[in-house]
Amino acid sequence: MAGHILSAEPIHSRWNRDLAPRIEIASGDTVHIECLDSSGSQVHPGMTVEDFLAIDRGRIHALTGPIAVRDAAPGDTLEVEVLEVKHKGWGWSSVTPGLGFLKDRFTDPFLFDWALEENLSRSLFPAIVPLRPFLGVMGVARAQAGEFRTRPPGPFGGNMDVRELCGGARLYLPVLNTGALFSAGDAHAAQGDGEVCINGIECPAEARLRFNLHKHRTLSAPIIESTDTRHPDCAADSWIVVESAEDAIAAARAATSRMIDLLVEHWGFSAVHAYLLCSVALKLRLSQVVNEPMFTVSAAMPKQVLPKRKLF
Repeated sequence: MAGHILSAEPIHSRWNRDLAPRIEIASGDTVHIECLDSSGSQVHPGMTVEDFLAIDRGRIHALTGPIAVRDAAPGDTLEVEVLEVKHKGWGWSSVTPGLGFLKDRFTDPFLFDWALEENLSRSLFPAIVPLRPFLGVMGVARAQAGEFRTRPPGPFGGNMDVRELCGGARLYLPVLNTGALFSAGDAHAAQGDGEVCINGIECPAEARLRFNLHKHRTLSAPIIESTDTRHPDCAADSWIVVESAEDAIAAARAATSRMIDLLVEHWGFSAVHAYLLCSVALKLRLSQVVNEPMFTVSAAMPKQVLPKRKLF
């Protein structure tokens, strides 16, 4: 098991299975990755709103990668263990006309700078915002040939903005191409469910990720194993199924149905008993509502209600 270091640049801002990998690793290896902020270092503290509106939005999300995993092939599952994510002391949030969950109400541009202490920010007085850095985009190359913008998430993962993907989490992704071709970025020092103004606290960051390949174990879409018990406001210490769709209700139904399948396969419930358990214990949340046309729903089952299991 080797360790690798991957600088942020050169970045990429498109999913493309033909993009050459920057490094190749083996299953079990750890990679320390550097990530620019989502703008690709175009935004900086003290920037004017006018300059912010002039940035090249084609550079968003400024991803680091791709990382090829040796022997990975379609039909396998890639496990990404998030060992640590660290911010670099500053971040930003914005309102951009025409974007966001309440774009008809908030029509004027706005840019806000955050000063980040290790675990909190006092920048938005009188609020004290707890920080829990995570990578908003974590995904493998899409199955389809061609170039695709990074904004919509999907079965490949991508721009899910699930805030439970902080240090200690494990993300399971379906492998859709030879080598998997994993990329990540769009770091957030903090984010609420929904990411309603279209930003969390966008920030440059560094992360340590460990990759494990599970051969011949097929997934239809991402699963997260959360282990963070420090933040009870989130889906802490849970199994989380993630679904994205253009209809949020359809995504919620798909996530609930996949959780039922997971409970049947790994815990031996009948389908109807799993359905009942979801009705009394499932946390069904909108993780993001702003990556139009896709909405992302996470369905979390707390580990405390289930016997311990390893899925892979």
